[in-house]
Amino acid sequence: MFKLGLILCSAVLPLLALSQDQVPVDSTDSVNIETVDTICTQRDLPDLLRKWFNKPPKNSVSAGSILLIPIIGSNPATGFMFGVGGQYGFKLKGAETKFSLISGSVQATTKKQALFLLKNSVYTKNNKIFLTGDWRYLIYSQSTYGLGTNAPEGGILDYQYGFGGQETSIDSLAQPLKFNFLRVHQSASMRILKKYKGFFVGVGYFLDYYFKIKDEKLKLNPGDSLITSHYAYNKLYGFSTEKYSASSFNLNIISDTRDNQINAYHGHFLMLSWSGSAEWLGNKKNASFLSAEWRSFHPLSKRNPRHQIAFWALGDFSHSGHYPYLILPATAYDQRSRSARGYTQGRFRGNNLVYGETEYRFPLSSCGGILGGVLFANATSASFPGQSPKLFESIKPGYGFGLRVMVDKMTRTNLAIDVGFGQKSFGFYLAASETF
Repeated sequence: MFKLGLILCSAVLPLLALSQDQVPVDSTDSVNIETVDTICTQRDLPDLLRKWFNKPPKNSVSAGSILLIPIIGSNPATGFMFGVGGQYGFKLKGAETKFSLISGSVQATTKKQALFLLKNSVYTKNNKIFLTGDWRYLIYSQSTYGLGTNAPEGGILDYQYGFGGQETSIDSLAQPLKFNFLRVHQSASMRILKKYKGFFVGVGYFLDYYFKIKDEKLKLNPGDSLITSHYAYNKLYGFSTEKYSASSFNLNIISDTRDNQINAYHGHFLMLSWSGSAEWLGNKKNASFLSAEWRSFHPLSKRNPRHQIAFWALGDFSHSGHYPYLILPATAYDQRSRSARGYTQGRFRGNNLVYGETEYRFPLSSCGGILGGVLFANATSASFPGQSPKLFESIKPGYGFGLRVMVDKMTRTNLAIDVGFGQKSFGFYLAASETF
């Protein structure tokens, strides 16, 4: 914990030094500080476009917004990727009801991959019930590097390549897998305290099913064998190497005081979740999984609420050998696949994983303008089941910056463009809404 805290503090302290919101005031101006330090009137991209084309301001107030963005990119795992992503922010009836969010994407690649994603975070009337879900179907391929944050250093392929006298590198030690993946995570949480309106208790069902798994680097021929981490781990703990699943009953506790889940200006979000994968639900063995998530948002200016600092922490914990390889906690496997900017999805994996991030958010335009920026730093630690490294013995940092464009002021929806850097790693991200 000390190592992780040291990394995050080293990132946060310089940002705090920049956080003073200076409001220039002429000494001859009779306007006092209370008058100057008022909340900005937020504008968005449609306002700017109407002004450019001399169109009258929009008078109607919408209860929701839809944002569609093209997905175009390329990487070694997918080849050329194209598709469309969208987000629908809306508010159901009720004076106290918070904004809800449904997002999804459809993508295809030149390597015959297909991705169908749908996420939901919905508040019913007056926030009596909070629904949250993560639905995915992937025909996919992805490289893994072994378990623990220091993988592939000291990993199973490292020793095999070393014995052969060949030079090893991160790229040469990548272990590509092809698989189909179905995820159905859905829970419903009910508000149970009248005095504390942000407290929920809920239940849900989680299914993660991997099938048609093809371990492309695996060789089992006598005299010409190469054992991958996926094969070695699943054989050691008695799981299939071709298909497996985790079917779980879920219990959760949520505390949510955010003023807006799409783009919070203040408040916090805390979720504690326990999942039980019993044999009677179709699992190989009885197992349990504990998760914790914390997000908090702290304004640095009364005048411009877009000037703030935000924190995000995740923790996923399971017993050694209780879950198959690909179901173990991994980076960017959170609900919105946003963690560990600077690294590819699944880069770090282990039976226990802890992740922390801090983000400094600031306006680039004058008060109420549409442009904003972010600076962020993160750190990840994952453990190797029953071996070294243990949790926090190896920590991998990431950092980066981004641009924000306000595309809908009613729901506070931003278009987010980020560049992230990790150790010998780089990532570019285009998304609707904030990372967290």
